[in-house]
Amino acid sequence: MLPIDNSSQNTFANTECLGVVLAGGLSSRMGQDKARLNRNNRSMLEFSKQVLSDSGLSHIVVSGDNYDVPDKIKQTGPVSGILSVLSHFPQAKSLLILPVDLPFMTAKALADLRLKGELSQKATYFEGHNIPLYLPNNAYLEIFLAQAFTEKEKSNQLDSSQFKDSRFKVRGPSIKSLLNQIPHQAIQSGDVNILFNTNTPQEWQQAKKLFNL
Repeated sequence: MLPIDNSSQNTFANTECLGVVLAGGLSSRMGQDKARLNRNNRSMLEFSKQVLSDSGLSHIVVSGDNYDVPDKIKQTGPVSGILSVLSHFPQAKSLLILPVDLPFMTAKALADLRLKGELSQKATYFEGHNIPLYLPNNAYLEIFLAQAFTEKEKSNQLDSSQFKDSRFKVRGPSIKSLLNQIPHQAIQSGDVNILFNTNTPQEWQQAKKLFNL
């Protein structure tokens, strides 16, 4: 497991947006760790970090048990990853969140997403896709996380049907449920191809063919 860089934590300013790569999923449908898939001689994890960096962010962390910020509450989905990141970086002004399975994402698209979010001070995502996500760290988010992860959930005794996904053994609030409780907006993507995600071997093979083109 990669350690948290305490020096980075100490120099991270509360006026900054923190880049977050979500790499804590089980990769059940892929059958192997999506973060380690090879995209043109570098892993999807390295590609994702580079895209966030190229979009103008100075600080980037990877959410996942084998990376910078382990999940505080196991197998509770991407919102749990957000909770874990904010517990390490409570001073973050906002998060720019990128899942590790978008091989055609561009820095320009992420920079545009962030700009629209900063101007509106709303959670901002591309229409039809809840992530990538620009997420302000504000009272709305704090209230949602406090309610979603009560002591009952923290003890891994989740029993609400809305917090369960039996197919992937992940229990926790969804990004959609988060967005429903906070100010948000959807923006148009200039290129729908950037949102092609690879959850299965078939989708990854399709993506690899496009790399070669």
